[in-house]
Amino acid sequence: MKSAGSSSSAKPRLTTSAMIASIAAEGQRTKPTPFGHALVELARSREDVVGMTADLGKYTDLQIFAQAFPDRYYQMGMAEQLLFGAASGLAAEGFMPFATTYAVFASRRAYDFIHQTIAEEDRNVKIACALPGLTSGYGPSHQAAEDLALFRAMPNMTVIDPCDAHEIEQIVPAVAAHRGPVYMRLLRGQVPLVLDEYNYRFELGKAALLRDGGDVLIISSGIMTMRALEAAQALSDDRVNAAVLHVPTIKPLDTEAILHEAGRPGRLVVVAENHTVIGGLGEAVASLLMRSGVHPAFRQIGLPDEFLAAGALPTLHDRYGISTAEVTRQIKEWLR
Repeated sequence: MKSAGSSSSAKPRLTTSAMIASIAAEGQRTKPTPFGHALVELARSREDVVGMTADLGKYTDLQIFAQAFPDRYYQMGMAEQLLFGAASGLAAEGFMPFATTYAVFASRRAYDFIHQTIAEEDRNVKIACALPGLTSGYGPSHQAAEDLALFRAMPNMTVIDPCDAHEIEQIVPAVAAHRGPVYMRLLRGQVPLVLDEYNYRFELGKAALLRDGGDVLIISSGIMTMRALEAAQALSDDRVNAAVLHVPTIKPLDTEAILHEAGRPGRLVVVAENHTVIGGLGEAVASLLMRSGVHPAFRQIGLPDEFLAAGALPTLHDRYGISTAEVTRQIKEWLR
């Protein structure tokens, strides 16, 4: 084995900056802070909109809202349970809180407060959480690999996993128009632009077929739709035709679109998600297919049922099978 640096083709050494929640590839088109700007635009026409966070305004792009509407911004300190309890109270008084934190803190630290004060009371609170799935290299304390499973199980809760900046900008007014609690994963900072090239429009509860193909159907959400589209292009070089069905709304699921596409004969069906393979989109699709009597060849791409390692994100995405190269490799193996 060659030592590090012994070959000009060796990969560059990754620094700790590669552990932060940036998923944009080098040279990829991005848009800064789409959530913050979309919320400001919404608040200009909706006086009931307030922004709330638990000491993470800068890290959930809510500082954009705070600068535009300082009198409608609530910094609750490092107290996630207080954040969501207060959000419920404001919603009870007719406001529409957009409450932000990290996904691990909402799904694990404040779950009971969300369950009892927001979901059970059907309060109009929109929860937007950064660092979803494996978008942080700082280990299990910051990796929300099971958030979708937890919030899928919560009655009254709508669950959304956006792909890119284009979609986030459309989700903000869409969830504001929806009456009831929403949990949405949040991509922050310089967020990739992907879906604008596909003439895509977000519609709550609806999936979208972004490309068609007769050999394999990739059903995906979140950043894995970006990976699926890249993998589909790579597969086409080997004359493998891959379809990509983007499913941004995890709950309620677009059962009609999924059953229609998965029911087409002769295609391998692969669900790709940035989430543990337990309890997320993959198992939701699998149970839907079984209940409906649709039985294609079926595989899952997702994070393993274990506490994930710390490290540089590109390395971790390769290790756990959610990089474009690994998605492509796995599908090729399954099609042999």
